[in-house]
Amino acid sequence: MASAHFAVPLRGPAAASLAVLVVFLAGWEWLPGLAKIPEFILPPASKVWSEFLRMSANERLWYHAGITSLEVVVGFVLGSLLGVVIGFVLGMAPRAELVLSPYILALQIAPKVAFAPLFVMWLGYTVYPKILVAVLIVFFPVMVNVLTAVRTVDPDMVNLARAFSATRLQIFRMIEYPASLPPLFSGLRIAATLAVIGVVVGELVGGNIGLGYLLTFGEGQGNTAMVFVTIIVLTAIGIVAYGAVVLAERRVLHYLPRAQHSTV
Repeated sequence: MASAHFAVPLRGPAAASLAVLVVFLAGWEWLPGLAKIPEFILPPASKVWSEFLRMSANERLWYHAGITSLEVVVGFVLGSLLGVVIGFVLGMAPRAELVLSPYILALQIAPKVAFAPLFVMWLGYTVYPKILVAVLIVFFPVMVNVLTAVRTVDPDMVNLARAFSATRLQIFRMIEYPASLPPLFSGLRIAATLAVIGVVVGELVGGNIGLGYLLTFGEGQGNTAMVFVTIIVLTAIGIVAYGAVVLAERRVLHYLPRAQHSTV
């Protein structure tokens, strides 16, 4: 009975979302022709679908998508781990934050696109420059969320634990680490989408594999439908990455009310 109770309210939003998609696809298919917009500027949905089938068969679309997905996953994992470690270190060591925060801030302010050519010059046309750009972009939101969470831990809880002779490790494991999980997952949601952006920036700057390369190739050929297909596949990769973080959040933070870790 409980599952049925929760399933009913979801039918309305799901049906409305599907209706919006159908209206969007219908408008995409018919409005460009009615407005006499040339296909090389805005191809209809059917043309993009045909190009998708052609790219799947002849342009190794899924190979390039797999390379980009691998770079996104590696960049996301490495950048998130680095952000978590640095966030906890700075949160528990205020002096270290005073020393390192100007350099971390300078790294964040510097445009990440500017690093991509440098990484290509250092590491060549491999997957490593793309991963490094993704790491740079992912690192900061995760680090800031973890640092803020550690700094806002209730000091009364820490003092109470110390009154019961808790060690520094016990305070971290029982108070600071659990308190940091909700903000951490908020940062990971942002990082999951930023990782895709970082990888694509690296692939656009230099490379002969990946979806960023297909974007550049489609632009050079004047193939607008090819560019649309690549953008849609990149969007799908970002949605999958974001959804994976949401699923992990639900499993890890299952003890929290749903309102405290929304699915948006």
